[in-house]
Amino acid sequence: MNENNQQAPWYRQAAAVIPRHVYLKSVGTTIFISMFFIAYFYLLKDPAYPPTVMPRTLLDHLIGFQPLALPIYISLWVYVSLPPALLATRRELYDYGMSIAGTCLVGLIIFYFWPTAVPAAHIDWAQYPDVNFLKSMDASGNACPSLHVATAVFSGIWLHYLLRRFGAPLWIIICNWAWCAGIAYSTLALRQHVVVDVLAGLVLGVLAAYLSLGRSWSSDASFI
Repeated sequence: MNENNQQAPWYRQAAAVIPRHVYLKSVGTTIFISMFFIAYFYLLKDPAYPPTVMPRTLLDHLIGFQPLALPIYISLWVYVSLPPALLATRRELYDYGMSIAGTCLVGLIIFYFWPTAVPAAHIDWAQYPDVNFLKSMDASGNACPSLHVATAVFSGIWLHYLLRRFGAPLWIIICNWAWCAGIAYSTLALRQHVVVDVLAGLVLGVLAAYLSLGRSWSSDASFI
């Protein structure tokens, strides 16, 4: 960024880059999400092997079912759209697209060779119509690693990097990580995943973000 951009408030810098390559951003994000869902639901409904049921931990038993977590769970699809919206160049968009596609591909390959499922929750989903709809669309399979968590963490790290590059204040940085943590927590609160799935997704997301941002991560002192 030039000197004038560096002196501008962070929100003006962010607003200035959002319209850049807007068609590539909007069409690319839509196509990517659509292709992901096609592959995800194919593996969900037609796994190559019988799914392994993931174990519950003490933390899983301590976290109660919370249907009000559904909006934050669904907000992932807004959250993952933010980093590409804040990228300024085609090169950055291509690099980001390849990186998150690779992250999802790793998860899908694991789902194919090692299908997993969350244990039965013994909840009458009919009492919670909104959550019941989610359950009817996204069954208990494709559990580990949680791609919901992996893509949230991947996006959270990229957002952190971009917000720091814009010079965003600390409270915005905290809001970013609170949103990311809320998405991860919602997967447990809605019984979509167990703790083991979340931890595996966390590792996948951090590793993928580190590999995609490695040079910037190590050379940009403002990242932290």
